[in-house]
Amino acid sequence: MTTTYAALLRGINVGGSRKVPMAELRTLMTRLGHDGVRTHLQSGQAVFAADHGGEESLAAELASAIEKHFGFAVDVIVRDHAYLKAIADNCPFPAAELEPKQLHVTYFSAPVEAERFAEIDRDAHLPEEFRLGDRALYLYAPNGLGRSKLAEILSRPRINKGLIATSRNWNTVVKLVEMTGA
Repeated sequence: MTTTYAALLRGINVGGSRKVPMAELRTLMTRLGHDGVRTHLQSGQAVFAADHGGEESLAAELASAIEKHFGFAVDVIVRDHAYLKAIADNCPFPAAELEPKQLHVTYFSAPVEAERFAEIDRDAHLPEEFRLGDRALYLYAPNGLGRSKLAEILSRPRINKGLIATSRNWNTVVKLVEMTGA
């Protein structure tokens, strides 16, 4: 049975380094045996269909192929359409009422427990807020991610120790649901 997935690549094509041209990524993924490979933007999203493997094995396979082809390691998270749709549907913030730049989702490679974030003084960062979901964190940053002090804290290595974490704005969250559902 074929399943449609999104691959989320962390930290590519930012600041002139770790360049992964999307056309090359599509070719590489097609050579891995994936069908219908499409990319979204230049910031590391690819949608593809596969009839083998699961999320973790597909992520490991793609990460290995990227390192071999481009010469540097890239963290990869792979999620299927059902998961991506559930993340969008279960958003604890009123997404339809917010500007997409105000709402972000950080996808994690594994489940996260609330204790990981216990040291963060949530009240000190209001009106910014975050909530946990299924292997995800929703961040409401009314002034955008670039100005968010809370986002800065949430991205610290000691908070995310042992995890791959990669964030997407709400427009991308919705687009990936659309692309994997087609």
